[in-house]
Amino acid sequence: MATLTEDQVRDWARKVLDFGETQGVTSGFGQLTSFKSLGFAQTGSPDGWYLPSNSNDVAIVVETKRSDKALGDSDVDQLLKYVRVLETRYLKVVGILTNNDEVRVYRGTELFDRAPATLQSAEYYLSLFTTTTIDKAKIYELTQRINNLLHYQFAIKNLYHRMIFTACTLVAKRYDALLTRGMDYQMFQASIISSLNKALRDDKRQSAKLQLLVEVFASIEMNVNTDPEDEVGQNRLTNLIGDFIDWVTEISENLNSDAWRGEDVMGIFFNEFSRYRGKSEAGQVLTPEHITDFMYRILEVGPDDRVLDACCGSGAFLVKAMSNMIQTAGGVRSDKAKEIKAGQLYGIDNDREMFALACANMLIHKDGKTNLEQMDARHEEPAGAWIAKKRITKVLMNPPFEKKYGCVEIVENVLNHVPRGTACAFIMPDKKLEKEPKARVNRILKRHRLRKIVKLPEDLFFGVGVTTSVFVFEAGVPQGSHEVFACFMESDGLVTVKNKGRHDVYGRWPEIENRWVEIVTKQTGDDSVQWHKAGRELGEHLSWQAPPQPFTIAEEDFQKVAMDYAMFQRGIDAAAFERAVLSSVLYASDVGDVGNLVTVRMEKHDG
Repeated sequence: MATLTEDQVRDWARKVLDFGETQGVTSGFGQLTSFKSLGFAQTGSPDGWYLPSNSNDVAIVVETKRSDKALGDSDVDQLLKYVRVLETRYLKVVGILTNNDEVRVYRGTELFDRAPATLQSAEYYLSLFTTTTIDKAKIYELTQRINNLLHYQFAIKNLYHRMIFTACTLVAKRYDALLTRGMDYQMFQASIISSLNKALRDDKRQSAKLQLLVEVFASIEMNVNTDPEDEVGQNRLTNLIGDFIDWVTEISENLNSDAWRGEDVMGIFFNEFSRYRGKSEAGQVLTPEHITDFMYRILEVGPDDRVLDACCGSGAFLVKAMSNMIQTAGGVRSDKAKEIKAGQLYGIDNDREMFALACANMLIHKDGKTNLEQMDARHEEPAGAWIAKKRITKVLMNPPFEKKYGCVEIVENVLNHVPRGTACAFIMPDKKLEKEPKARVNRILKRHRLRKIVKLPEDLFFGVGVTTSVFVFEAGVPQGSHEVFACFMESDGLVTVKNKGRHDVYGRWPEIENRWVEIVTKQTGDDSVQWHKAGRELGEHLSWQAPPQPFTIAEEDFQKVAMDYAMFQRGIDAAAFERAVLSSVLYASDVGDVGNLVTVRMEKHDG
């Protein structure tokens, strides 16, 4: 690569940062502009500057070097000198030092080591001082209010309809729908549909997804048939709609914050809205958020991976992967974030309403380009062929457990259509592979290697009655004689909170997660670790095996056996004797009578 002069590096930085012409901001690049000409008392001439008129806003100073000069301490000292000049006027200063090949970023005088290795647009650096925090407790409280309102006041009894109704409102908020207090229901509904339809026109790539959301949203039936002549009833309904708008708006503001870290909003909705679900919905489970993060980590997903969930449900795995990948890449305002959203996340779901939820979930999280398709993941066409074209590098999935939905068929189809060497993690019931026909399991292991089994806490899916494990495969690599690592994460530290699901009330999960990521990565470090052979006759060693309990006998048990044997030798009917003793204990006038009875009966048989 040809060496770039300092002037060329400066021109390159100007184009990438793109300060533009912003009202109330003095910005530019060059060698001849001094700090004094920019209104500072100090000497020196920066290579680039971004100076807002409001001293509470973020200022930027840039120092460039030619590309064949490695950045050294003296270059850092020069940049930090310029940072301190800006700090005489601004509380928030970002310093950027680059030679085209390397970029160092300072937030104030402290190195910001989480910045991307490549130069970003100015928007990214202006966001580095954003410190908004998320009040999760408030979000759960708002969700509870919404659930009660939709269930009791609007009579939306279907769990997924409540989720979709709320999610569509959040999507509309993202697309700047005009939602304000004082609207009647017709205005409210029309505003949401109008906003989604506008987005349909603006983004053709999203048309099918948004059209589906419009259709599902419009089909949800609400109990809003208040008599138009009933002014009191109409006012009450308008106030309820206003409350709903206020609560959704507050949730939306949190989701739009840079501090949001991919917490699955649909998971939050599901935990709360499930309190009023019907029997037909009782078998539905969503992957707990902390487990999606754990699986992301044990598969070592990175910002350049292409992630698939072929049973994406509400999109929990994709949202978590998107958030973690973006954070690793430098944050939501980095250029890489756009690439991740546009072409590195892939999802399939066959259920129309769950697919609508997944689309809404991704759109809520500001992802307008995720590749989501409504297909049956059991089949080679079209699902398998679609997967094969996506160059997937990691798979994170929680396929439906029930046999009628083809759990293992889906797993096999995914493994058959991702590239050789792809790491794939599936949540399935502990004994799922052992209960499948051996011919099917043998067929899978002839083509794909089962590397790890992590048994999850038995109360993870509380109320469902299914214990589960994470099965980690390497696609396209035969099992052969390779052994399978297995371990048991007995507890995740979460506790069940009444009406709110399981939560990390005591803050134990981060430490537990780090420990188990290390155990699974190193494949050692816990007494539960096992290694199983997966030979030709499969089925016995395709799950973590509970160790046999040690044999113990209580003193009372020993005494009973000895007494039974003694009576047998004397020809005493043990059952009749037991009834006689029990009757005496219950009805004898004196405890001594019981002792006399035992003595008399024993002496009688001895004689």
